[in-house]
Amino acid sequence: MKVIVGLGNPGSTYQNTRHNVGFMAIDRLVQRLAPGAPARSQFQAAVIETRTDDDKCLLVKPMTYMNLSGTSVAEIVRFYKLDPTDVLVITDDVALPLGDIRMRKSGSDGGHNGLSDISLRLGTDAFPRLRVGIDPPGRIARHDYVLGRFTEEQTPVINERLGQVADAAWCWANEGADTAMNRFNTRKTRPGAETGDDKEKPPAKGPGMTNQES
Repeated sequence: MKVIVGLGNPGSTYQNTRHNVGFMAIDRLVQRLAPGAPARSQFQAAVIETRTDDDKCLLVKPMTYMNLSGTSVAEIVRFYKLDPTDVLVITDDVALPLGDIRMRKSGSDGGHNGLSDISLRLGTDAFPRLRVGIDPPGRIARHDYVLGRFTEEQTPVINERLGQVADAAWCWANEGADTAMNRFNTRKTRPGAETGDDKEKPPAKGPGMTNQES
């Protein structure tokens, strides 16, 4: 079985914010694969079941806030007795240009609270992740930037690119990480920037984080 998890914050306050790109990608997959299907409330998440070419696949939006995303992911992994490599996490990345895609099989959290909590709860960084560029915040505080909505100029770009994000995630589920990375990874990064997945770090371990939305 494969699991595709999109990270974000629940509630209308955070709808279509930059930090919710993962939620937006899951919505795009649901539109394609299970239009109109009701989501189950399970594993502290909204879950929709679909199928790959030959197996079951769960599309998941954790309903915890971002900093507790690992709670849902760990519950799913334990319940289905999955290897972390069977779970793809889709999230935003301020170090990548808007709409750029970077899939990796493992890596550090790069300062992303959602990825950090997943690593803590699973006890490993060895799970695939698909980072979607949202542009650097510039002079805006990072917290305010990621919790803000896309600008009028950014919106059509991210809407168009979400199709490729969905393609990349579904390619991973059906054909594996290597094929998806070769086919969909974009190579540009902001000059001088380094995404978390470009830095090596030993598996993260430690206590859970406090409940907050950032």
